[in-house]
Amino acid sequence: MMLMMSMTMAAASSLGGIISSAASSSFSSSSRASIQCSMERQALFNRIAPVYDGLNDVLSLGQHRLWKRMSVTWSGAKKGDSVLDLCCGSGDLAFLLSHYVGLHGQVSALDFSSDQLSIASSRQELNWKACYDNIKWIEGDALDLPFPSSSFDAITMGYGLRNLVDRKKALQEIFRVLKPGSRASILDFNKSTSAIAKMFRVWMMDNVVVPVASTYGLADEYRYLRDSINDFLTGKELEELARGVGFNKAKHYELGGGLMGNLVVTK
Repeated sequence: MMLMMSMTMAAASSLGGIISSAASSSFSSSSRASIQCSMERQALFNRIAPVYDGLNDVLSLGQHRLWKRMSVTWSGAKKGDSVLDLCCGSGDLAFLLSHYVGLHGQVSALDFSSDQLSIASSRQELNWKACYDNIKWIEGDALDLPFPSSSFDAITMGYGLRNLVDRKKALQEIFRVLKPGSRASILDFNKSTSAIAKMFRVWMMDNVVVPVASTYGLADEYRYLRDSINDFLTGKELEELARGVGFNKAKHYELGGGLMGNLVVTK
């Protein structure tokens, strides 16, 4: 099992952790709680940024690379397209998209973690390829995307939807900026309804993920993953949510023996 906790929270939208929903002079206690939670998670993902890629490889035995390629393929991105990778983290999906859209395409890669974006930019320079010039790194808010409506031919999100404070709003924003007839592909942990899969996931968390993370001094940070999966939606619930915000088609695929899932939606 892997830990891909790249996320673009609803609240953090600038380098200083400025919260978009805090712009109003007054807001509810629940909004305050969400903002505080978002700020804490932003700090968490900045802390894990230096060891992020190494841990992903160790914990997934490299399988996350296969899942990401499948997710990008499902997005339908092709040569010359303008595409968006949300919750881009250190850039794995963005780099894959860069190859798919080619020199005449454009990749916008957005995340709320400045440290993750810094690592992504460094990887871009270190592993330079001509097509990588088509990637633009953007620090921003997944619930208030800084793009006009109907801007993108394809959208991907890897391990981000689960961490957003308002998943419905996130899907609404994806729907808004996606062109009619285009697809979004959303990869994440799967909240399986299978008792066996659930038991295996819990065992992996307690006996593999957290112990390995402990060797990096990140046990507390990685315990967050267990709770975030428990609070996530099942594949069927994700399909229903997507259709509810307006997508014409929504299909959730289980991967990795049911440990991972990929939601594919069409506008």
